[in-house]
Amino acid sequence: MSSIQFLSKTISLKLFVLFLLLQLIVGCQMSPDPAKNISLNPLFTDNMVLQQKQDIPIWGTAEPGGEVIVELADQHQSVIVDTSGKWSIKFAPVAAGGPYELVIKGEETRKIKNVMIGEVWICSGQSNMEMAVDVIGSKIDNSKEEVANAKYPNIRLLMVDKVMADKPKDSFNSEGWKECSPETVPGFSAVAYLFGRRLHKELDVPIGLIETAWGGTVVETWASAKSLKNINEYVEAIDGLTLSSEEVKDVSNSFNKTQRDWINHVNGKLSDAGIVGRKYKSYGYNTENWKTLEVPKLWEQQNIIFDGVMWVKRSITIPKGWQGEDLTLNLGMINDYDITWFNGELVGSRPSVGMFRNYTIPKELVKVGENEITVLILDIGNNGGIYGDPENISISNLEGSSISLVGKWNYKKDNFDQTIITHPPGWPVAQNRPTVLYNGMINPLLPYGMRGAIWYQGEGNGDRGIQYRKLFKALITGWREVWGQGDFPFLFVQLANFMPSKSEPTDEPWAYLREAQTMALDLPNTGMAVTIDIGDAEDIHPTNKQDVGKRLALNALAEVYGKDIPYSGPMYKSMKTDGNKLRIQFAHTNGGLKIKGSKQLKGFAIVGADKKFVWAKAKIDGDDVVVWNSKVKNPVAVRYAWANNPICNLYNGAELPASPFRTDDW
Repeated sequence: MSSIQFLSKTISLKLFVLFLLLQLIVGCQMSPDPAKNISLNPLFTDNMVLQQKQDIPIWGTAEPGGEVIVELADQHQSVIVDTSGKWSIKFAPVAAGGPYELVIKGEETRKIKNVMIGEVWICSGQSNMEMAVDVIGSKIDNSKEEVANAKYPNIRLLMVDKVMADKPKDSFNSEGWKECSPETVPGFSAVAYLFGRRLHKELDVPIGLIETAWGGTVVETWASAKSLKNINEYVEAIDGLTLSSEEVKDVSNSFNKTQRDWINHVNGKLSDAGIVGRKYKSYGYNTENWKTLEVPKLWEQQNIIFDGVMWVKRSITIPKGWQGEDLTLNLGMINDYDITWFNGELVGSRPSVGMFRNYTIPKELVKVGENEITVLILDIGNNGGIYGDPENISISNLEGSSISLVGKWNYKKDNFDQTIITHPPGWPVAQNRPTVLYNGMINPLLPYGMRGAIWYQGEGNGDRGIQYRKLFKALITGWREVWGQGDFPFLFVQLANFMPSKSEPTDEPWAYLREAQTMALDLPNTGMAVTIDIGDAEDIHPTNKQDVGKRLALNALAEVYGKDIPYSGPMYKSMKTDGNKLRIQFAHTNGGLKIKGSKQLKGFAIVGADKKFVWAKAKIDGDDVVVWNSKVKNPVAVRYAWANNPICNLYNGAELPASPFRTDDW
């Protein structure tokens, strides 16, 4: 070998070594550091359920530029935290099963244990969705038995804490996922649990239920700003979401001028009539010839049919050990307006049904031995009285000892014309501002993998049925747009029967709200549970939540999971004129139409050109119902179950009730 060849090979070797060193150095320089301060969305906790058979998104935050490594079910992914401090990955679909461990590695390693893969459902709405299995003031039928039997470790429960937000939030507060047990189920949504339990038994897969609900809320607070921007009357409201947190607090905790004026109006009328002031001592201390009623229990449930002012009173013996202490008087809820005295001194007043009456009794008013509680109750219509859970009716001291006030109270009706009282205005509810619950309680869940949503709401919009047509569809389409899962299943509960029934055909607001809900079935992958037969005339929160959960689950099992089962009651399809009769065709007549609880069909009303509805006779003819009234020679339209609380009894062979409907568009 020549010296030149040797030199050439030596140089080449050195260059090669140098190249390797440079690659090593560059590689070391480019290798990212493990991410610092990794945080996960609150959805990712021990006991969680991830959606099967679709991509699984995992996301969180960390310091920008670091590397996050995520492992699940033999899958491994890494991602660099972006400049805004966010990171996310997607795992390929995993079949139902578990438990798995979700591992997130950065500067520190976090392990999320007992992770199941199954079916996840979002459960939202107002108080009938929020209504728990068994807590004070919220108990469903057979609640104790339901709790004792709630031993389903592969049903997992997560509750989203209540929060409002003017802009979409990325996170939320929660105690995390919990296995379903007698210890965890009492405070969870009864409808959601009973729905999930049915799915779990039928599908034999883990079920994840996410409760994000708030009682007394309207549909527009759950809708996104983008979806409401398409509805003219909400454009200004969306643009005006600029209240500071202090202003929101003020709105939540105080009445505006309109409401204060109403309270002054009521007190003025009571004073003018001599109800407050002159009569207090005679009614407060002299109970001769007074009758007795049960507390807690609505008057109408005791056959006391009365609207106006009623005085109720009882004595309570205070033990010696309570002397010198402030006490708390708990009267549950009162329908509608109360003024409450203790030993002749005013201790509290609340203006609205549904407000808990918890009044402080100053120690100066408390005496050992007999003490007197006097309550003036103004009922301005429908139901009246002290009602709710017996556990809420008590007097207690600072140590938590209590004396029950459940039982017989004395009462006396006052001669007062309640019709001179104007109808109360709506109370200021900050959480009912458009979009604020979507921002605070729905957006933070995005884009968690789930199968679909169940929804129970509408009471809050009960007098705005026509507008609800637009709002409800806007909510559904808006959620679907942002979730990125296409037209996912959206199942909802039609409003139950409520309020007094009427003897003649009526045109009441809840009928229009139910119609608006039915119209949402025009959207793909929607389903409706009809509950027109399981409500309560005297309680907006009917306690039969078992059938509600069952009927939602039937929709899911049939329409989402492909089970060949009946899932809907009879639904109006078309109408034909047959002489002086109208023939109504129905879909979903599984097993044939039938009458329940009577020999005669009830709930049908018929009308001619005069637009004056009268009750119709009706008979089943195959899958049709024929209706007529001999006084209506040329009928043009028919309505069924068209009232707040209709008396109706059309079912199909699957024991599912027919949905209310009308054939006119007046």
